[in-house]
Amino acid sequence: MEIVEGIHRVDEASANMAHANVYLVINGQELAVIDTGTSGNAQKTVAYIQKLGYQPNDVKTIILTHFHMDHMGSAKELKDLTNAKVAVHAEDADYVSGKKPLPKPKNILFRAVSSFVKPTAVQVDVILNEGDKIAGLTVFHTPGHTPGSIALLDEERKVLFAGDTLRYDGKKLSGAPEQFTADPNQARESIAKLSTLTFDVMLPGHGEALKPNASEEIKKFNATLKQK
Repeated sequence: MEIVEGIHRVDEASANMAHANVYLVINGQELAVIDTGTSGNAQKTVAYIQKLGYQPNDVKTIILTHFHMDHMGSAKELKDLTNAKVAVHAEDADYVSGKKPLPKPKNILFRAVSSFVKPTAVQVDVILNEGDKIAGLTVFHTPGHTPGSIALLDEERKVLFAGDTLRYDGKKLSGAPEQFTADPNQARESIAKLSTLTFDVMLPGHGEALKPNASEEIKKFNATLKQK
């Protein structure tokens, strides 16, 4: 579905909070994919791109908001199908490329699952840092959920891609669950950082689009965190 002109969520079913959202950003004939979903999701993304009248090789960039398997699980397959460059923050790059083993999840069940189900490592072509511009988006480092978590701001369209730093279930805002977050205190600082930005629409890694006046809602949510 198209959320604002030129920005699509690839799979409407991915609004389910258990699934990570995959976003497509269109800038002329060049496409960027933000996050890739779990393993086996790449063909669905390519089919959506073709439905819009584009070809796989029109995807020039795959941006990963962080290294978790529900976001990078199909990165290798999508890179192979599109020949796009994979971009990730410096602090998460070695986990994505397989140079470092993935940290063990805090959650006991997910720790057990992670022993058997691991995302396929993929070559990282572009290292991102605070303030970088990529595919028309500005990078904001939002550590906490993972060391290299990022958010991306489309200043022209006034859209923030929040990764897993923020969630919206259609009724209320929240941060990422603490059992899946490396440093909850740092994650709250990252929410505070995003609350200083101005945008109309917030697109989370999980859940629904928050609009309109998304930045005002996040300011209010951040104020409640300060009171705790």
